Amino acid sequence: MTEELVSGTVLAGITKGQTVQELGYDDDCDEDLRAAIESAIGSELLDGDTDEVVDVVLLWFREEDGDLIDALVDSITSLADQGVVWLLTPKSGRDGHVEPEDISDAAPTSGLQQTSSVNAAADWQGTRLVAPRSGRGK
Repeated sequence: MTEELVSGTVLAGITKGQTVQELGYDDDCDEDLRAAIESAIGSELLDGDTDEVVDVVLLWFREEDGDLIDALVDSITSLADQGVVWLLTPKSGRDGHVEPEDISDAAPTSGLQQTSSVNAAADWQGTRLVAPRSGRGK
């Protein structure tokens, strides 16, 4: 099951050797997805206290977690120039669901652009966010 998860969802763009920082972890996070990511990169996920520049940020975010724009801005502080933020939010009908419109409104305000969305896990939707091409290198 984990191998299917790796090839078919959020992990399609996460590869061995990348550094991945995890923000917003709580006991409701999908442990199978976390384990699949660690298996794909060949190391443990870094927490929010890391000083390393990271290739990917996994941001678990629920409606009650506060301001999405602030969370997205905080998520890019350790992100490499060509890095990716995977925003993981509860699916529709689940506690903490974040409306897609809220994500599409918050992304550009925080300096990011939404590129795709995937079914990341049983209860979680994944939204891939990157810095717009015109904003890179600044």
